[in-house]
Amino acid sequence: MTTPDGPPQRVRVTAPRSAARPAAGSYPVTREMAEQSEVGELFVRSLIRSQLRLAVVVAAGFLVILIGIPVLLAVYPQIGNLSVFTIPVPWLLLGVGVYPLVISCAALYVRSASRNELRFRDLVDED
Repeated sequence: MTTPDGPPQRVRVTAPRSAARPAAGSYPVTREMAEQSEVGELFVRSLIRSQLRLAVVVAAGFLVILIGIPVLLAVYPQIGNLSVFTIPVPWLLLGVGVYPLVISCAALYVRSASRNELRFRDLVDED
């Protein structure tokens, strides 16, 4: 582009990368998965592995805390003699204290599993 007052100016013309076509010879991940190729199987195995790892971690954490309550009562037996409104504290811990633990573990698992699936979907998404 030339101007009447001086030297020509450079103009850069660019397009957004999302609109660019994939390079010749490359396949989108969804096509790889549909054709059940090695690459598609690798992506699916990766998702399954991450979901399994998450399930094992959440279940192990839940079990450690759940087993920790009887261990706590065994280590400190004087807790067994306490009561709140004539209800023994061990019953309160096991009867009432476990439910918030179950709900929080479930919420953590659902949130993390959704995040794993969203990452997988972003990876696979062609757009």
